[in-house]
Amino acid sequence: MKILVIGPSWVGDMMMSQSLYRAVKQRHPNAQIDVMAPAWCRPLLNRMPEVNRPLSMPLGHGALALGQRRSLGQSLKDTGYQQALVLPNSFKSALIPFFAGIPLRTGWRGEMRYGLLNDLRVLDKAAFPLMVQRYAALAYPGTAIKSAADLPEPLPWPRLEVSADEIPATQQAFNLQPQRPLIGFCPGAEFGPAKRWPHYHYADLAKMLIDRGYQVLLFGSAKDHPTGEEIQSQLTSDEKQFCHNLAGQTALEQAVVLLAACAAVVSNDSGLMHIAAALGRPLVALYGPSSPDFTPPLSHQAKVIRLITGYHKIRKGDAAQGYHQSLIDIQPAQVINELDSMLAGLKDN
Repeated sequence: MKILVIGPSWVGDMMMSQSLYRAVKQRHPNAQIDVMAPAWCRPLLNRMPEVNRPLSMPLGHGALALGQRRSLGQSLKDTGYQQALVLPNSFKSALIPFFAGIPLRTGWRGEMRYGLLNDLRVLDKAAFPLMVQRYAALAYPGTAIKSAADLPEPLPWPRLEVSADEIPATQQAFNLQPQRPLIGFCPGAEFGPAKRWPHYHYADLAKMLIDRGYQVLLFGSAKDHPTGEEIQSQLTSDEKQFCHNLAGQTALEQAVVLLAACAAVVSNDSGLMHIAAALGRPLVALYGPSSPDFTPPLSHQAKVIRLITGYHKIRKGDAAQGYHQSLIDIQPAQVINELDSMLAGLKDN
């Protein structure tokens, strides 16, 4: 069985899609799964043992590029794919499998994709409340899975593989002190400051951890680097030597390895949060206006802290620097208590 997956374009969604690949392999152990996704996804896909081969999607997010999609699809005609699983809901995402002539083309209806998909599923959002359930359901015949209750239990959650041999060289590349254990912070948020825990809370938490003998790593993209600088600006010169702003300094591959090396991770709702969960790291996930009811961290090692309910489509809060009050109200003392409990549990085991 040879399957082409048209993968998502966001880090968190890509991580959750691994549950689909794992479900396919449970049903068809010899299935060959190739995933077409943006080139930046390759470091994640390479660490998913279920994926045979990552294929780069050369077209930018949002571009229709009908002619290029036709050419790309036609270039796949002789590859022998028997099924395509189309994860994005857009019209354009279904074009490549259609032009490739893949016999079975599966996906949720999305943007009226009649004809492009011939195994078209109509999504009942209440029946599949979690995104990971919606992905995993596509591994099974539509007649068999009418709701999340029909999915096998336990649902296979994302799991990235990092070997212990990879860690020392990556730590050395960033001059991290081997005698101090690592705690990772992921303070960025793709869609604005309303999903971010305030930098001054991160700074206070960093002070507590540094005082206890840890060193703190700040992860994120280049646009998160100023947030890291804001956190460091709240620290004394002595404390700063144990707080490393790696936002924008690491390749995704390096960030994955360093997250795997962390004793624990504290994160906003973000793609890096889902990576930390898939690495099995003890994780404190901080939610504000976005809701863990749809995309929670998929790990038994994760603790979610949230002080409000419901989903609020807010990208900039009313408080200073765009923070949302519900995240401001989560105090560093509450987070350190959760971390202490998690880290004590690791020592006991």
